[in-house]
Amino acid sequence: MEFNPVSEAILRELSSVLGPDNLSTAEAERQLRAQDMSQHEAHLSEVVVWPGSGRQVADVLRIAHDNRVAVTPWGAGSSLEGNPIPLFGGITLSLERMNQIVALHADDFQVTVQPGIGYKDLNQALGTHGLFFAPDPGANASIGGMLANNAAGTRTVKYGATKDNILAMEVALADGRLIHVGSRSVKQSAGYDLLHLFVGSEGTLGVVTEATLKLVPLPNVMSGVVASFTSVAEAIAAVVELRSSGLDIAALEFIDAATSELLSREEGVDWGDNPTLLMEIHAAHAETAELDLALVQEICQAHGAIRFQATTDTAERQKMWHTRHHMFETMRRVFVDYQWQLSDVAVPISQYPALVQFARQALQTRNLPEFMVGHAGDGNLHITTPYQDEAVRQHANQANEEVVLRAIELGGTSTGEHGVGIGKAKFMVREHGETAVDVMRSLKQTLDPHGILNPGKIFVS
Repeated sequence: MEFNPVSEAILRELSSVLGPDNLSTAEAERQLRAQDMSQHEAHLSEVVVWPGSGRQVADVLRIAHDNRVAVTPWGAGSSLEGNPIPLFGGITLSLERMNQIVALHADDFQVTVQPGIGYKDLNQALGTHGLFFAPDPGANASIGGMLANNAAGTRTVKYGATKDNILAMEVALADGRLIHVGSRSVKQSAGYDLLHLFVGSEGTLGVVTEATLKLVPLPNVMSGVVASFTSVAEAIAAVVELRSSGLDIAALEFIDAATSELLSREEGVDWGDNPTLLMEIHAAHAETAELDLALVQEICQAHGAIRFQATTDTAERQKMWHTRHHMFETMRRVFVDYQWQLSDVAVPISQYPALVQFARQALQTRNLPEFMVGHAGDGNLHITTPYQDEAVRQHANQANEEVVLRAIELGGTSTGEHGVGIGKAKFMVREHGETAVDVMRSLKQTLDPHGILNPGKIFVS
């Protein structure tokens, strides 16, 4: 792909649209947005711009479209597959300043927001109204980034991924048009489903400038559970039975022995050094929560649980999830000066035991550390491999590729929630087939004929 550089004339045009204080060519600003949380190589854009409205986003895209300049949207930089790295320079379109709640429709359990608002910041504001936005990526990801990658996280097992919690959006197209897709009506059956076409497209088809999200009431009772097992096989068997039990489990996480031991040592939790399941159960009444917890304990103990701890204490439950969500930061603190291979695959829940067993073998064969966690309730598995030298990096990449291919063979996907970005592009044809990928390319060509939107992502060039 070839794009034009950002000339002085283009900078003047951008300044006229945004105002001089809303763009910068300073290297420090560009460095801050040259790399996400992944291991993919950093790339500098030529200018960072901060639009303040959907109209300004559209105007920036129109300028880029007319001048054949690459544009890479930027949210919070918390992604893990290189999704917002500006591979071809050009313009970094930062949505960080578009971070407002536009309207709260509390009686409809909906909120309309700008894309730059952080997930945690949004839920802090919603909490005073007894509501929350359910998908939980762990990090304070921007809502725009969550929509772009179809983020999911710990609560997907009950509430679904981001795509299941979006009703309407305003989207800026590559040529500067602004369109509205979806509706605030929960039931929608009018025309093509453009709404979900843009969700998960990683900014390659358009840029979300406003979104109306589904909300749910805060549960009256939230219980946290930690259950430890003597083997991975027992823990995973418990996962499958818990999912088939009919229990209304909001979160169901698997943590392998090595990760459990590391987190217990570094974060002061009492999880031991065994394969562990973390759970959260939501209920309207304390009596319902007690019955659910009793059944959860019965299932876990039937599968050999050696430890079962349950709590309704808010501080204890928050400590549990803080430890889980900050696992990667903890590992980076322990493994100083290491780089990381991060894996993200998902399979049907019935195939989860086979996936975990295959992943363990792929790691053990190469003498790689077994740091595995997963949103087990929805069949999602993550492998985190630290490395310092090229030989280990190559082994980690080989193991990752084998696990991805096995997940696809099991009826799953190369990426459950991190998106395609850079690293998973090579698996697109294997997962979807050549014809389907050709259709995706045709859609991209129709909506972005000059290929300016987040180039180098999703498709192998």
